[in-house]
Amino acid sequence: MPFGAPPLAPNDPDATIFIPRIGGVPASSKWPVADPDVLRPYDSLATRMLPRLPSAPADTSFGEGPGLDATGFIPKVEPKPVPESIAKSSGKMAIASLVSRITGFLWKIMLVWAVGVGVENDSFNIANTLPNIVFELLLGGVLSSVVVPLMVRAQDDPDGGAAYTQRMLTLGLSVLLAGTVIAVIAAPALTSLYMEEGGNANSELTNAFARLLLPEIFFYGVFALLSAILNAKHIFGPTAWAPVVNNLVVIVTLGVFMLVPGKISTNPVHMSDPKLLVLGLGVTMGIVVQALLLVPPLLRTGFRFKWRWGIDKRMKEFGGLALWILGYVAISQIGLTINTRVLTAGDPGGVTIYSNAWLLFQLPYGVIGVSLLTAIMPRLSRNAADGDTRKVVADLSYASRISTVMLVPIAAVLSVIGSSIGIALFSGGANSSTEAARLGEALAISAFGLLPYALVMLQLRVFYAMKDARTPTLIMLVMTVVKIPLLYLCPVLLDDRNVVLGAMLVNSLTFVVGAIMGQVWLWVSLGNLRSKRVLGVILFTVVASALGVVAAVLVGSIVPDFGERLTAWIKLILQGIVGLGVSFGVLAALKVEELAPATKRFTRLVKRG
Repeated sequence: MPFGAPPLAPNDPDATIFIPRIGGVPASSKWPVADPDVLRPYDSLATRMLPRLPSAPADTSFGEGPGLDATGFIPKVEPKPVPESIAKSSGKMAIASLVSRITGFLWKIMLVWAVGVGVENDSFNIANTLPNIVFELLLGGVLSSVVVPLMVRAQDDPDGGAAYTQRMLTLGLSVLLAGTVIAVIAAPALTSLYMEEGGNANSELTNAFARLLLPEIFFYGVFALLSAILNAKHIFGPTAWAPVVNNLVVIVTLGVFMLVPGKISTNPVHMSDPKLLVLGLGVTMGIVVQALLLVPPLLRTGFRFKWRWGIDKRMKEFGGLALWILGYVAISQIGLTINTRVLTAGDPGGVTIYSNAWLLFQLPYGVIGVSLLTAIMPRLSRNAADGDTRKVVADLSYASRISTVMLVPIAAVLSVIGSSIGIALFSGGANSSTEAARLGEALAISAFGLLPYALVMLQLRVFYAMKDARTPTLIMLVMTVVKIPLLYLCPVLLDDRNVVLGAMLVNSLTFVVGAIMGQVWLWVSLGNLRSKRVLGVILFTVVASALGVVAAVLVGSIVPDFGERLTAWIKLILQGIVGLGVSFGVLAALKVEELAPATKRFTRLVKRG
């Protein structure tokens, strides 16, 4: 149905209303990935999908008559209210999401302390990324765009969706098992895609880690499938807390790893190396435990698995949507592959520095941006489903302005305190303060891309809310086409040590391109986007943030030397407080109205948590 067109007849196969996920239920509790902040905007399609409207009586016609609105169409049917138990659980889900982020971030810091920033950590990071990539290509995108929405619809079947669920599990588990076996066998071929020939990566060590970590594919899939079933039954707690247990298993694994004497052998590499086995098998065990934790609550619902072959005919309705989602996944993975190859051509540790700097880069958006938009996206999605262009534009403009007011000051301060963050958090153990500072520099040099990143995520979600899966894929295609040549310029223009800084810079530049493209494309689709007001807020926020940066630099210049790490902590705290305080203080003095609802909502979230 073209966006803006009048509502469809109730018996039309496209007469389906998408409403977004329940506020407060984190995406990471539904879709398991190693990094909860992974770039996955199409996940907004994994909605709770209302059943089709009841078939109209035979004599129903679209024209004048009782019960018809002025346009001659049956009025919009209001969605069913969210069950009270779900609403009450949203606060607990938010807490689980926060704990999951904290524990996940902690084990990544511990890994740097235990292994350092070098070829060992690079090899682990490359190998640990592969299960997520293969899972996304095998099942992840299709789950989000097709399987789960239909699962909720299937709850209205005479059997309560049992047959559909059995078919989904049978097909999903079969695909996952076959894909996992093939991936483990083809581990050397897979890892070679991510390492530049003649570079500084250790292919043997990466292959060894890959063979230990690739079995995660099957258990990622099991967790995703069981999560989908539980969520369709309005059971959210186990799926929210299971990733926390996974993180705790990995933290214990790293503690054991540190106690095992010696270092990982890199030349030659031995699969029987105790430290290699502890790290590889321990991390995989975390994913296994995460998946198995969902079995008891699923059994308590009365569900029993039975092999049932066949594909539900309703999936054909969304086949085109699934293909575009798979296209998005494939294109984004091409960009990631080239990015990793370029990093392995630089100094050892480039992959690890990039991975952790990217995690820190996304943290403000993941904690603040997503929380602030939680109240906006449901309304925006409903307005998009109704074809109400005016309200969609209003919601988009509002979300853009709130993102600007909250994220630009943070990005500005990050550009000042990036190095201090790196030293404070990542120096120690096997990692030197020099490498930790380089990680912080990678964060600082890319901080300007934080708002464009948030805007791209918002814009793509708007397209998906309009049931347009094609445009986001095309935008990702253009972003990747821009990104690849710039990445290949990094080793040419920069020395090996600074290749990772160039890659982070290119990453942010790509989001700038994506944000501009998305805005233009939305303008073509929706008309006037109220861009002048958004630009005005951006201008005021940039001025306020610039003053915050000046204040932060001045405060940092008077901090005496107490030793490298202690000084970094003092600068991090003082410059952060002063920089953000001045920035938001200036915005308040300028009476930027978008600041008030943003701060009120954030305060409510903190109190509720």
